[in-house]
Amino acid sequence: MLKEFKEFALKGNMFDMAVGIVIGAAFATVIGSLVADVFMPIVGQATAGIDLGQLYFVLSEGSPAGPYATLAAAQEAGAVTINYGNFFNEIITFLGVAVAVFFMVKGYNSAKRAEEAAPAAPAPPSAEETLLSEIRDLLAR
Repeated sequence: MLKEFKEFALKGNMFDMAVGIVIGAAFATVIGSLVADVFMPIVGQATAGIDLGQLYFVLSEGSPAGPYATLAAAQEAGAVTINYGNFFNEIITFLGVAVAVFFMVKGYNSAKRAEEAAPAAPAPPSAEETLLSEIRDLLAR
């Protein structure tokens, strides 16, 4: 049974998949940082500093009754809220990730096409071909 497990765990596809998952997890942190640290500040400036996370609608008042200055204050009072601002934030984050991944895949595909388009250097002639060429040249003289 140990031998069967070893064969299963060390199959090429299984190992490749494991490497892909590890690289994908590391890539997710890079993309997350790109969106949070580069893309979202630009969105914040474009929206004149409006914090979308603070947009909410109160379904039922808490104790004490509103109006509440912030979403945290409403939740602390026990109010039931619909947090549509958080939903907008998540949509913007998703679009940022999608754009970042699109440009990375586009760059990868461009590099791959350029590599495929570059002609490979011709292989040097084999020893047999070289010998035959020399014989041909000697016979030609």
